[in-house]
Amino acid sequence: MCRNIRTLFNFEPPATDDEIHAASLQFVRKISGFTKPSKANEEAFELAVTQTADIARALLASMTTNAPPKDREIEAARARERSRRRFADQ
Repeated sequence: MCRNIRTLFNFEPPATDDEIHAASLQFVRKISGFTKPSKANEEAFELAVTQTADIARALLASMTTNAPPKDREIEAARARERSRRRFADQ
């Protein structure tokens, strides 16, 4: 899985449309192999991003859990600590 795509489910506050779009864009970039598509592929690329975001939004809205929502600040701090430990030896 692409490291830039983050978990969006079960957070407080919930994932924003911008976060869902960014994850969808990263996904389409990964599977297409293009960071920026050519003019010939631009329409198909943008349609794929839009459709992926719509599906992701529907998925997030339909999922349920009994777990309490995760706090964004705590999760971000954990990610920074993991990164610090990972790159400290390099």
